[in-house]
Amino acid sequence: MPREITAYSNPLIKRIRGLREKRHRREEGLFLAEGLRILTEAREAGRIPHYLFFARDSAAHPLVLALVDAVEAAGGEAIETVPDILSKLSGKDNPQAVVGVFAEFARTLDSLDRTSAAIWLVAERMRDPGNLGTILRTGDAVGAGGLILIGECVDPFSVEAVRASMGALFTVPVVQCEWDAFLPWLRSGPGQLVGLSLDTSVDYQSARYEAPTFLLTGNEAQGMPDAYASECDLLVKIPMLGKADSLNAAVATAVMAYEVLGQQTKRG
Repeated sequence: MPREITAYSNPLIKRIRGLREKRHRREEGLFLAEGLRILTEAREAGRIPHYLFFARDSAAHPLVLALVDAVEAAGGEAIETVPDILSKLSGKDNPQAVVGVFAEFARTLDSLDRTSAAIWLVAERMRDPGNLGTILRTGDAVGAGGLILIGECVDPFSVEAVRASMGALFTVPVVQCEWDAFLPWLRSGPGQLVGLSLDTSVDYQSARYEAPTFLLTGNEAQGMPDAYASECDLLVKIPMLGKADSLNAAVATAVMAYEVLGQQTKRG
């Protein structure tokens, strides 16, 4: 049976609110996710929060009831609260009806099965949580096997990145590693490394992509280092016909991912 918390001074509220900061997430091994859609997708993917906070006026919603049942069946705790508390937890003036507290789920390169998908996404020093979330959504949309984050990337478990992923964090495997670990792993099996670059004459639609294709997107401001580009099997560019010299990193990743998907679908 859910308990009720309505006081800001409650120790659990203070503790959970601290998860908006990376340091506390690392110490606790927990992160926040908000919204019925995101939490329902998490439940359907087998990820159940340790704590579920929900607004009193949403208690009768069938999706909220399903989440409460799932949390309590898994040994977690469902807590009824008020919108002001939810706002404190999420950091939003207009909070969602539910906030969940999940255990971080770390993956390693060795846990990935590269033969399970024809497309994989790789992001190098991605710094914007909105871009990271959008890339995760693209990965889910094209059936990518996972997203591999290289170097100092934004935390995929930050409130902003989780929100931007719209639930894809729970459906697309994410691995964080360094380039020196990624490259030997990649070369230990099949995989074509394709880099997005302005320093090539190869049009992205004229190239041939071989499965599994690993699409490498560089840092938003600086692009990828020359040393990384030199290790790519193929460098391609998306033509720019206007005054802008490049696309947003997440948009470019989506354009490339759908080109690869289209080619692979046509070839069966």
